Amino acid sequence: MADKRDYYEILGVGRDADAATIKKAYRKLAVEYHPDKNPGDKVAEDKFKELGEAYEALSDPDKRAAYDRYGHSAFSGPGGSGGGGFHDPMDIFSQIFGGSFGGGFEDIFGGGGRRKRDGKQRGSDLRYDLEISLEEAAKGVEKELEIERNVPCDSCKSSGSKSSGGVKTCPACGGHGVVARQAGIFIQQTTCTECRGAGEKIENPCDVCRGDGRVERDSRIKLRIPAGVDSGTRLRSSGNGDSGVRGGTSGDLYVFLHVAQHDVFERDGSDLHCEVPLPFAVAALGGELKVPTLQGQSSIKIPKGTQSSTTFRLRDKGMPSLANKERKGDLHVTVQVEVPTKLNGKQEDKLREFAETLGDKNSPMREGFLDKAKRFFDI
Repeated sequence: MADKRDYYEILGVGRDADAATIKKAYRKLAVEYHPDKNPGDKVAEDKFKELGEAYEALSDPDKRAAYDRYGHSAFSGPGGSGGGGFHDPMDIFSQIFGGSFGGGFEDIFGGGGRRKRDGKQRGSDLRYDLEISLEEAAKGVEKELEIERNVPCDSCKSSGSKSSGGVKTCPACGGHGVVARQAGIFIQQTTCTECRGAGEKIENPCDVCRGDGRVERDSRIKLRIPAGVDSGTRLRSSGNGDSGVRGGTSGDLYVFLHVAQHDVFERDGSDLHCEVPLPFAVAALGGELKVPTLQGQSSIKIPKGTQSSTTFRLRDKGMPSLANKERKGDLHVTVQVEVPTKLNGKQEDKLREFAETLGDKNSPMREGFLDKAKRFFDI
């Protein structure tokens, strides 16, 4: 990654630049270095690609946050949470300037020639909703997803044609994919209805894909889910969306995570909360109480006279942080004193004897309540 230039430097903006400033800088430089304005200029072509990559990274809030934190290494991992897979710079340019290149777009370059299409179109992005357990969210897990998506047609090698030479330039739009018509002083540009924007027509369509160059298939995709994810976390698997039309680049697969509700723990960010019953005798005499954690069983010391709803904190027994793998949240254990519901005669006698010896001076909660409520009890 050492040979890559800083994205902010490429666009000529500061690190505090807002979205509008970044877009304005890209528009200006992209027009300057566009291949149609600089035919045969390899330096300009490389700069145009560099601009597209920089704009795509900094215009997306998630990608920009990852880049600000990790630099170019944020996009060097496998397709999952942060894989590379930047889009075609021509596609980015078309999105920014409002459509496909050609027709009314020639005004950008002062009346330059129109750019023909090659029939290739980027595939669609796909969404997949995945439910995982709290334990899987805490440890991280690899999942194999089964999705139905468009993949290249083997029969025609993605060309859409039954035989070589079966693809012809669309006569209606001249291969541009768009048609333009005069509307007063304006030029109105619309997608060609004959070729549906491809710029080409299949004269001898493939029997398998019917000219699309793609077929629907069930695909299995492995996805690594990092530790610390939460409901709403979105992971991108680069290139695992629909395949592009006639050899175009593939779209991406976006996986939206949903962490299932747990029987014992409630989550609050990186912290976990749970309630644990506390035996009456342990609450009065003190002792140890075994409690569950995601890492296994643990123990906490219970002081003498512990009351219901007392909360104990176990440090680093919560969820790992997705942003900082070195940090973990805490586990907050709230105890609820358990009062016996079934006593035999001997136990009841002992308890009455205990109550008589206890008196009213060893019940701080009751004493505090009576002080506040004297006028109700005529004490």
